[in-house]
Amino acid sequence: MSKAKITAGICGFTATVEAKMEGSRCAISIESDCDAIQRLAEELTEVEPFQEISFRRGTPRTLELGTKHCHHAACPVPVGIIKAVEIEAGLALPADAAIELSKS
Repeated sequence: MSKAKITAGICGFTATVEAKMEGSRCAISIESDCDAIQRLAEELTEVEPFQEISFRRGTPRTLELGTKHCHHAACPVPVGIIKAVEIEAGLALPADAAIELSKS
C-alpha cells in the first residue's frame, strides 16, 4: 500500500490517501475534513493507473472528479492522489513533491 499526506494550504485542510493495487486496478481510500474532498472520495474508489498518469489517454478520472467537486482550481489534493497511485502501481518512485510560495 502507498500513502500520501497532502497539506492543501491556506484552507488548513489535509487529506490522507491510501492506494492499493488490486489486480490491474488501484483501490483508493481518502480521508479529509474538507467537504469537497469527501464528496470526491465517495466517487473515486478505484482507478486504472495508466489512465491516471497521462493526458494522452484522455483526462484522468481523478482530475475529472476534482473539477466536479473541488471549488478551488489550485487544490493540490487531486494531483497528490495521482502521485500515490503512480507509486502504488510501480510507475514512479516515492519522492516528496513541494510547491513553495512567497510574495515579494
